[in-house]
Amino acid sequence: MLHLHAPSPADTGKIAETIAKQVRVGDLIVLVGEMGAGKTFFAQAFGRQLGVTDPITSPTFNLVHSYSSGRLRLHHADLYRLERTGELADLGLSELQESGVVIVEWGDVAGTALGDALEVRLCDSDHPASTNERTIELEVRGGQWVSRWSRLGDALEQWVEQ
Repeated sequence: MLHLHAPSPADTGKIAETIAKQVRVGDLIVLVGEMGAGKTFFAQAFGRQLGVTDPITSPTFNLVHSYSSGRLRLHHADLYRLERTGELADLGLSELQESGVVIVEWGDVAGTALGDALEVRLCDSDHPASTNERTIELEVRGGQWVSRWSRLGDALEQWVEQ
């Protein structure tokens, strides 16, 4: 697990951009955090790095938004309103992974049912100098990110908590 310190929203955005530089078709990014933790902000910065030019908005009511204007197609899902994990199949996230990258807000609602992923947990900092300061924990689930883990850690080195 990587523990990162983002002292400002700009840092949170740069962390998202750094991760986006490492993604490839088939990747799943699971965003976890309380309401207001910055999940949608993270997804927006992530999408901008991919070259998405459309406004990236939270798909809370539609559950999935797809953007094809970037170097990779981005599918942005929000599971906040999911009532049961059986509804996951209806969303077709695994099929969407075949055509691009899937980033899921409130992914912890589904537990491990989403499969291999890079989990990004956004938390308030333990010692915040401001309300915008975040601790970001990255964890790999399954084998999808294993071959890139070391390279990702190197790219994020300036934010790693000691």
